[in-house]
Amino acid sequence: MKRLGLLCFCLLQLSCNSQRTEKINGVSFVGSRDRVTQSHVDPVLKVNANYAAVMPFGFARDLSSPNIIFDTDRQWYGETKRGAKQYIELLKKNGVKIMLKPQIWVWRGEFTGDMMMKSEADWKTLEDSYRKFALAYATLAEETGSEIYCVGTELEEFVKHRPEYWKKLIQEVKEIYKGKLTYAANWDEYSRTPFWEQLDFIGVDAYFPLSEERYPTIKELRSGWQPWKAKLINLSEQKDKPVLFTEFGYRSMDYTAKKPWLVDENQMDVNLEAQADATQAIFEEFWDEDWFAGGFVWKWFIHHEEVGGNKDNRFTPQNKPAESVIRKQYATVQESKF
Repeated sequence: MKRLGLLCFCLLQLSCNSQRTEKINGVSFVGSRDRVTQSHVDPVLKVNANYAAVMPFGFARDLSSPNIIFDTDRQWYGETKRGAKQYIELLKKNGVKIMLKPQIWVWRGEFTGDMMMKSEADWKTLEDSYRKFALAYATLAEETGSEIYCVGTELEEFVKHRPEYWKKLIQEVKEIYKGKLTYAANWDEYSRTPFWEQLDFIGVDAYFPLSEERYPTIKELRSGWQPWKAKLINLSEQKDKPVLFTEFGYRSMDYTAKKPWLVDENQMDVNLEAQADATQAIFEEFWDEDWFAGGFVWKWFIHHEEVGGNKDNRFTPQNKPAESVIRKQYATVQESKF
């Protein structure tokens, strides 16, 4: 009887363990001109990432253009449907799970959240154009078995002016794709997004301002998180949905946490320690929280040996101290209820 009891206990433990999932320890895997090879995936494995966001692109001529152009021969390979599929298949072959996250690029890098049509006819055209874009990649997400599909990224004005369209679009996506869904809302947008109830994760691009200091300490950074964190907890409880940082990261420069969303070509002094400390602070504040699902580091280039380094003040943590911070955190297996 003792042996039988022990066997039952072990079977129960095995059943429980099989239902456990790790935190989403992700990287934003940037599309390139090239096909992905095993040598491009190996650094993702070495940093212990269990998820990658694959990001094909559609393009708009300007902020008032209603036509989304995508999957063309003029795009980089990794930005197309064919390229995204090849990236996904090789990443999944290596055991890396996928969030497929199609995005819009506006000419000259203007902010997508400001897209605004000039007439009702243009709004209708944009709706039809974006629907084709979103459903094409929902189909790819289903075909490739991608674990998460992101229906849009930082499109605040589009969402604000056409909320019913978005709710209908999500229903159409669900008819095609059977995995989990999110939307990547900007840090100052997520509280007004009207369709969280239809999705599985509250997606946030987490570029919250935390500190005015040139050399912020981890303590100061964690203190800066407190008001934002309280609001995230409140929304998670209100919607009964976990929060997912669809993007998070910091530039390796002075004042990195003052305006973390900056993508300009400024000449701010390189500050590798500030990037590493800000990354450590976000891990300490969020990765042990039950309501928090995890996140995707912005951003990770496929040619690992050619990017980042100690003279680079951009977002990538590659070949910088922040990469070691990420590797150490992602090596820690943490249970999640999601």
